[in-house]
Amino acid sequence: MKASTQEVSSQHIALFMSSLAGGGVERMTLNLARAFAARGHRVDLVVCRAKGELLDHIPDGVTLVALEASWGFWARLQVLRADPAGFAVLLKPVLLPLKTSNKIRYLASLVRYLRRERPKVLLSAMTNPNLVAIWARRLASVPTRLVISERNTLSQVMRAPAYKIKWRFCFLPAVIGRTYPWADAIIAVSDGVADDLSTQTGLPRESIQTLYNPVVTPELEAKREAAPGHPWFAPGSPPVILGVGRLVRAKDFPTLLKAFARVRETKNARLIIIGEGSERNNLEALAQRLNVTDAVSFPGWAANPYAYMAQAKVFALSSVHEGLPAVVIEALACGCPVVSTDCPSGPSEILAGGDYGTLVPVGDDRALAQGIAAALDKPRDSERLQSRAQAFSLERAVARYLEVLRGP
Repeated sequence: MKASTQEVSSQHIALFMSSLAGGGVERMTLNLARAFAARGHRVDLVVCRAKGELLDHIPDGVTLVALEASWGFWARLQVLRADPAGFAVLLKPVLLPLKTSNKIRYLASLVRYLRRERPKVLLSAMTNPNLVAIWARRLASVPTRLVISERNTLSQVMRAPAYKIKWRFCFLPAVIGRTYPWADAIIAVSDGVADDLSTQTGLPRESIQTLYNPVVTPELEAKREAAPGHPWFAPGSPPVILGVGRLVRAKDFPTLLKAFARVRETKNARLIIIGEGSERNNLEALAQRLNVTDAVSFPGWAANPYAYMAQAKVFALSSVHEGLPAVVIEALACGCPVVSTDCPSGPSEILAGGDYGTLVPVGDDRALAQGIAAALDKPRDSERLQSRAQAFSLERAVARYLEVLRGP
């Protein structure tokens, strides 16, 4: 007989991720942690590094557990202990590289945590933490149910420059294909991510469930009513185009800047890009070369991006790849029109093929500029956009997550 939802709410759930950086994965994990705790769960948030922009946003009732790193070579041997028969698959990507993958260094500490606390369920997020969670459970020999969550489109991640120069990552699909079946459940944040994961690794498509992220929360709906606190939203100011995300290559903010420069040729508009990252200096230099510095603002990471979304005229996503971009859903929930690249995966699913926003080709600044210009001229239908966002509400997502965490 299956446990009821009320019975599930009394279970001990551990959520495992890399850090508390201010990205979409971290924010969605905190949303789940908050919701699980509110429903009576004992919730542990287990992280490799207890640092990041969200460190001060741990929900009430959630225990933060910071793991300890181990000596690199010894950590790699623990992977082999977890899967001795997988030596041939693990040799090149895990055992031979001079530098140990950072997440693997936390494997032994996660094993100790599982043996000590013995949570009923462990839910991990992202590829490397997923692998570490699987190996840790095997080494710990505990009955903890393990659910792993894939958040990105693997084929696109593999094409990223940062991965191309690291030869060991070309073996990642083989490691995933061998290791993921040991999890009790595999979930993906979009059908596109699930399809791609199956294609790249050989995992049966029917073994991967799609669970949308818990994006639209009561906190979001309250915060969107606040004032943005940026002078460019003063009454009578030119319309603001908004971008939100880590300042990294995958977000392709150069294409957004080039598109904005085109928009500025015919319209008096401004661009705000919220976020921090390694590409900040390059983006600021590009804005200067495009002669739009006076109309572009990089305010850094914002604790309340929803206030910006509610006041912006257009939200623009220029990413090369995503999983299920929470920022697009958040923009819809704030009633902000969206213009997005049709990247793999997620934007097309969220926008229903373009019914709830504009989709343009990846890397095409001319098409992105045309989409933004058209959105600036189009009347805003906030109620319709907010209605679509409810498909990604906290209540719907948590109900589905509880089903999967409970298991058969």
